[in-house]
Amino acid sequence: MTAAAVATEARAIVYRTRGAQHGPITRLMSPGDLGEFLKPFVFLDLFGFDVGGGHKGFGMHPHSGIATLTWLIEGDTLYEDTTGEKGVLRGGGVEWMRAGNGVWHTGAPAPGVKRVRGFQLWVALPASEENAPAQSIYLAPSQVPQEGPARVLLGRYGAAQSAIPAPAPMNYLAVELKDGERWRYTPPAGHTIGWVAVNAGRLDAGGPIDTGELAVFEESGEAIDFTARGDTSFVLGSAVKHPHELVMGHYSVHTSRATLDQGEAEIRRIGAKLRQEGRLG
Repeated sequence: MTAAAVATEARAIVYRTRGAQHGPITRLMSPGDLGEFLKPFVFLDLFGFDVGGGHKGFGMHPHSGIATLTWLIEGDTLYEDTTGEKGVLRGGGVEWMRAGNGVWHTGAPAPGVKRVRGFQLWVALPASEENAPAQSIYLAPSQVPQEGPARVLLGRYGAAQSAIPAPAPMNYLAVELKDGERWRYTPPAGHTIGWVAVNAGRLDAGGPIDTGELAVFEESGEAIDFTARGDTSFVLGSAVKHPHELVMGHYSVHTSRATLDQGEAEIRRIGAKLRQEGRLG
């Protein structure tokens, strides 16, 4: 096979972005922009802050119609949600919050923590789950399975399968490669959506992808080849494309106006209860 033939098989990068920075948060994807093309992945934040800098975490806030997955790269955090869960998520752990019909949750650095870093992803839920009861799952670092260089946050890769029930066919991996290391990701059948976001180092994947950058691959079922330039870590998403419309509220994404109205009504009901209890300002 000639070098030219090999080159034509490379899965092309069709879009790249550094997002928009808001203090310690870089918003790489939102439902109103890239999320429309990468659904079920509709939102991605890369966050990192020194606790001594005055950042106190994320106050109690609502969601509906989506699931959020927080991959905590560094820094233990306190969590609480209106499903009744409360505790400490260790660095390297995962928080899964299927908001469904409506939920409120909060997170803040644990005492003694100096720095917090991670990604928060939103996943659009199918119609069968967008108004289901809220469900939260918190995985300790030891509960996040690994295959080769990839931690499986959602879905399955090789023999490693996440304990989190994916709402539709999708994978979300956290990958670490050493300088010069090569890795090929072959998506499952039907996973035509593919993207990566680099939080440290630099990748070559048919083109350079730098720290803080999100790159979108053309829609196809082809494998993606990566080479690390320096020690590199990144997240990767692949999925069968979400077939529904994205109907958006402020903290919510649903498949129709009617289901959005239902979710937002439940958010208001829970919020009123929290205020009565003195848990909201």
